[in-house]
Amino acid sequence: MIARTRARRGLRFLAVVAAVLLVLPGVAAATLTLQFTGTPASWAKTSGHDALWLGHAWVDGRKSAADLKRLADRLRRTGIRDVYVHTGPFNADGSLPDRSPGARDFVKRWHAELPDVRVSAWLGQKVDGFLDLDDRAVRDRVVESARSVMALGFDGVHYNFEPVGDGDADFLDLLERTRPVLGGGPLSTSTPQIEPFPLTRPVVRGVIGHDKYWSPDYFRQVAARVDQVAIMTYDSFLPSELLYGGHVVRQAVFALDLVPPDKTLLIGAPAYHDHAMSWSDGAESVATAARGARLALTAHGERRERFGLALYVDFATTEQDWEEYRRFWFRP
Repeated sequence: MIARTRARRGLRFLAVVAAVLLVLPGVAAATLTLQFTGTPASWAKTSGHDALWLGHAWVDGRKSAADLKRLADRLRRTGIRDVYVHTGPFNADGSLPDRSPGARDFVKRWHAELPDVRVSAWLGQKVDGFLDLDDRAVRDRVVESARSVMALGFDGVHYNFEPVGDGDADFLDLLERTRPVLGGGPLSTSTPQIEPFPLTRPVVRGVIGHDKYWSPDYFRQVAARVDQVAIMTYDSFLPSELLYGGHVVRQAVFALDLVPPDKTLLIGAPAYHDHAMSWSDGAESVATAARGARLALTAHGERRERFGLALYVDFATTEQDWEEYRRFWFRP
């Protein structure tokens, strides 16, 4: 009798779990779709704190002074305040290979062309079996590498380590130890997306083998240790523009409450067209990310000075991407 009672209870529990798993995706989809509705406020737009990721060609000799002048002419007509130029990646021991022979000259020319736009060294690496940030000696060398790029004239350092797991104390330690070597320059980092719904983090982790999302608390801890956070809202794997737009709104709404006003909050905008999932090329765009950011600001209820879009990435950005940036974010 007891065994049969336990069995019935077990079956009822499994039925409830199955029902929840079937219902939750529908609830999530409806929530995201609803969040991507409404009219953004007229004031919800660039505040002149946008950013752009730049590829390695700018520091390895492939890009010329003429290329820089053309880019400078474009950026003067935008709200971009920071650029992150790829100057890594790290070796497995945390040192930097000699792959950026033109970095010093690039930074010098940059400051001459665009003195009001800060240029940071974009440094990073895969940390799931290659670079071990749990190793104190590796973190020591990463910090020294950050010091070395500052000696080249960079204004700051932008970290991009993937995937950093939720709650990783060693990453927090790295951020804390990097700040003193920047001489007051900005420390920024790319971040995963914030857990959009309860239980999505452990479920997705179980499927892909690592954290795709951070908990709100860990995101807050990271934001407290840097000057800028750039949420990589792209590669969401969502199959439609409505769902992706709602996802951007939700990410930005969360982040606006988690990032202090004296820090810069950047919403990553997908200015590239070779997503891992074919449907994402149609679902994700600069225009949709911009509208999502504007709706989030509107829901927040007030203008946020240190809030912007971060375009990823210059070598894949098309004229249409730049037009979407101008039309939907810079001067909507």
